[in-house]
Amino acid sequence: MVNENPFKSILKTLEKPGGEYGKYYSLPALNDPRIDRLPYSIKILLESAIRNCDEFQVKSNDVEKIIDWENSAPKLVEIPFKPARVLLQDFTGVPAVVDLACMRDAMNNLGGDSNKINPLVPVDLVIDHSVQVDVARSENAVQANMELEFQRNKERFAFLKWGSNAFQNMLVVPPGSGIVHQVNLEYLGRVVFNTDGLLYPDSVVGTDSHTTMIDGLGVAGWGVGGIEAEAAMLGQPMSMVLPGVVGFKLSGKLRDGVTATDLVLTVTQMLRKHGVVGKFVEFYGEGMSELSLADRATIANMSPEYGATMGFFPVDHVTLQYLKLTGRSDETVSLIESYLRANRMFVDYSEPQIERVYSSCLALNLEDVEPCISGPKRPHDRVTLREMKADWHACLDNRVGFKGFAIPKESQGKVAEFSFRGTPAQLRHGDVVIAAITSCTNTSNPSVMLGAALVAKKACELGLEVKPWIKTSLAPGSGVVTKYLEKSGLQKYLNQLGFHIVGYGCTTCIGNSGDIDEAVASAITENDLVAAAVLSGNRNFEGRVHPLTRANYLASPPLVVAYALAGTVGIDFETEPIGVGKDGKQIFFRDIWPSNDEVAQVVHSSVLPDMFKATYQAITKGNPMWNQLSVPSGNLYAWDSKSTYIHDPPYFKSMTMSPPGPHGVKDAYCLLNFGDSITTDHISPAGSIHKDSPAARYLMERGVDRRDFNSYGSRRGNDEVMARGTFANIRIVNKLLGGEVGPKTIHISTGEKLSVFDVAMRYKSEGHDTIILAGAEYGSGSSRDWAAKGPKLLGVKAVIAKSFERIHRSNLVGMGIIPLCFKPGEDAETLGLTGHERYSIDLPSNASEIRPGQDVTVATDNGKSFTCTLRFDTEVELAYFDHGGILQYVIRNLIHANH
Repeated sequence: MVNENPFKSILKTLEKPGGEYGKYYSLPALNDPRIDRLPYSIKILLESAIRNCDEFQVKSNDVEKIIDWENSAPKLVEIPFKPARVLLQDFTGVPAVVDLACMRDAMNNLGGDSNKINPLVPVDLVIDHSVQVDVARSENAVQANMELEFQRNKERFAFLKWGSNAFQNMLVVPPGSGIVHQVNLEYLGRVVFNTDGLLYPDSVVGTDSHTTMIDGLGVAGWGVGGIEAEAAMLGQPMSMVLPGVVGFKLSGKLRDGVTATDLVLTVTQMLRKHGVVGKFVEFYGEGMSELSLADRATIANMSPEYGATMGFFPVDHVTLQYLKLTGRSDETVSLIESYLRANRMFVDYSEPQIERVYSSCLALNLEDVEPCISGPKRPHDRVTLREMKADWHACLDNRVGFKGFAIPKESQGKVAEFSFRGTPAQLRHGDVVIAAITSCTNTSNPSVMLGAALVAKKACELGLEVKPWIKTSLAPGSGVVTKYLEKSGLQKYLNQLGFHIVGYGCTTCIGNSGDIDEAVASAITENDLVAAAVLSGNRNFEGRVHPLTRANYLASPPLVVAYALAGTVGIDFETEPIGVGKDGKQIFFRDIWPSNDEVAQVVHSSVLPDMFKATYQAITKGNPMWNQLSVPSGNLYAWDSKSTYIHDPPYFKSMTMSPPGPHGVKDAYCLLNFGDSITTDHISPAGSIHKDSPAARYLMERGVDRRDFNSYGSRRGNDEVMARGTFANIRIVNKLLGGEVGPKTIHISTGEKLSVFDVAMRYKSEGHDTIILAGAEYGSGSSRDWAAKGPKLLGVKAVIAKSFERIHRSNLVGMGIIPLCFKPGEDAETLGLTGHERYSIDLPSNASEIRPGQDVTVATDNGKSFTCTLRFDTEVELAYFDHGGILQYVIRNLIHANH
């Protein structure tokens, strides 16, 4: 159904000297004074709604809701949004391409045209999540790790290469190129699209929660579940609640010695406290001129950690300078500026500013930011450097929790003696065993990367060394970093301290930290030590970075180097020496810390536009290993039943043209009973596959050697592995086990304690439904579609929680799982639920009788019943539920549209 756009009268021509750039939908031509007061981020939603208005998927009424944002946003109205493009990385890209291939099969089986299953918007897929730090502290680490990466992932890479040929509109950036979000910032980000002469703002949804990094470039982007992204690729509008916008005013400038990372950790803590879940945050104020684009991108990157959908920086002169620095052509930059000025979406701080309306406001004077790190278990638990030693000792004392390890006083001074490659060595609580300069959050920022290199230079010149058993690594987000580190002459000092480049991609931050030395591992486990990792990443949830580092701190790259040199997190940098120099003199933190001017000079002389041009001209040419991969042709995939990487999932196996309709839940058992802050890492871990797990058992039965297990993330194309990996996180706490830590649960009717997968399969074979009980913030962390697909395959019918993380709730909806929220002030504990009851959820069998957000009664077999809020938030989500899931809805609609 393609109807004429009712806004065609505001389609104007954008002139340029001697010609025209193209046509565009002009917001000023609507002559509506409300538009000038809108936040810039909302104007992007408005333009998209006007351009895509067909009175079917997007209606004039939706456009009016957005124009009237000031009045409509507090009412939580629903709007459709069609992003300009979709961004994938390989961990999420593989299951997305698997689903597209399956949808083609399903389309074929139902008599439809399988070629209709094609992305309708550009899809950029960057292979960046597969590099493991197997080899570190070595000159040839990059090549060695890449060879291992290709050995392990050859089958997945070949599958993605097949996808790039089989599907239209799909660009695949080969492995070894960089981290998806840094490549997006430096190369893929268009800022303004020109498609067949129609101009419009770039906007993107990505299957990684840190897609928000692109908001620093003035491109509206955020993370969505893989399931939602697949629907967006296929031309479905994304249904979203029109968000409130928090205005964040910046003033002043950062003090000497304070980094962008210190700023982002401060902003994260402030916004967490303010409460910004489901909202946009828009930055403004005179302090903006003091923030480089890389600093803005660092703040935007951590939106998921402060809970916002976006942390948005509108396009201004700083953005244009960065576009030129990164090798975008003068013609492109002129087009971007002309279009955004014509549509009043450009911020010119030299002109008087129109007062914008925000839902609420916060302010920060940049001069108030002080050096800090965050941890030991959550990104928003910020600790200033001057308080770090005291805070660490408090964590040792405190009962087990986000800020506690409950180490008895008498054990806190324990020293573990061990031998490291023939040399006597010691470990204590708080000693650093992993120090990683990693993650797009910081490796895209030349000031902190070159700052780290200057710390290394000063330390080397004073004769300081990093202990040989600390696993140090440097994983840049693009080849540009290597070029400017070499140009500055500083890479050699990082190498001297063991921070050799290990590869280009997501490493330690996502859990691809590789093994630590066996002698170190044994010393930690045998003495029950709380060992520490310090990384320049954005996530430090327990069990994520490495199974043996219970304390994980997020820090700027220069602080990563400083903590590696100190060897412990239990140090007061103000009063205690970091080490002893070559002349026997004590060296302090202040002796190795560069000034802001020193850093700025090196950045100015070392970071050059030609580096970006050279790096990205070569990026799509691939590398010899990628180019030699042979792949099958044909638009239907030839599934190999013996493959342990790529497997045909069962989602569409029994699908018919008639939707199955809504379903309630009858006498379900509780599979797991959780407390607060269960992350998607707990539900579907991305890291290593434990040798005693159901997934390990499955792989060994198929002849896979333990050495070749690879990670869960790398096996997301195989539903059999991923179902077994669901709730397999070794740090998970399930109340059915009375506080015991580990991936097991109780089979209620027999009382047996087994792996979660085995219990779930037993319930399925007995014909019983299951539900999950949870606390607040269920599903926080990465936007991981397998955290919804996995429970679906285990037979979970509903999740009852105090609250859900935004992306995870929509993923559950996309898979046909019912999300329910306890009423405010209630939870499983206050209601006296133990998880040993059986649960029935009464829903009408007719979709038209269900309303978004309605009350639903949950009854238990012991006579208790309670009321919950049904968290299908929009009419479109109810339609997905009626069809058994979002992808089934898309397939049936495509077939109907073609008949």
